[in-house]
Amino acid sequence: MLNHNQLPPILLARAVGLWFRQRVHFMKECIEDIEHGDEENFIVFRKVIVDPLGGQPDMPGAIFRVQFRFTRFSVKTNQALSLIPIPFIIAQSGFRSKTWMSGLKTGAFMGVYEWDSVEDAENYLTSFPLKLMRSRAVADTLTHEIIAI
Repeated sequence: MLNHNQLPPILLARAVGLWFRQRVHFMKECIEDIEHGDEENFIVFRKVIVDPLGGQPDMPGAIFRVQFRFTRFSVKTNQALSLIPIPFIIAQSGFRSKTWMSGLKTGAFMGVYEWDSVEDAENYLTSFPLKLMRSRAVADTLTHEIIAI
């Protein structure tokens, strides 16, 4: 169950505030190939960074990595649709950045997030955007890991 601060209208309002304070940045030159084992090569197609607010650590403390395949639509369509949850992602407590990648061989998607802390990354597991992602993922393809840095 979502707590009060995780409700979509609250997240949307927080995201708008971040945007108007010019704390949200999309990296324009982030396209690159990343090999991930033998089964897939990923290409980065988007990255968003949120400047830390006062009281946040100088550097991220955790990485959250998720991988899955979508149930419907082409890779290109799902790349476009992945714009929709951005306000709900960037407004999460402790969020620092997200890099979106799509697989060149299987069409799998991967997201690599930076968080202030492991606790913030763990809280994302029950968030609205991740629930949305789970609902659109092929059953049993969604995997994740949290790494303290």
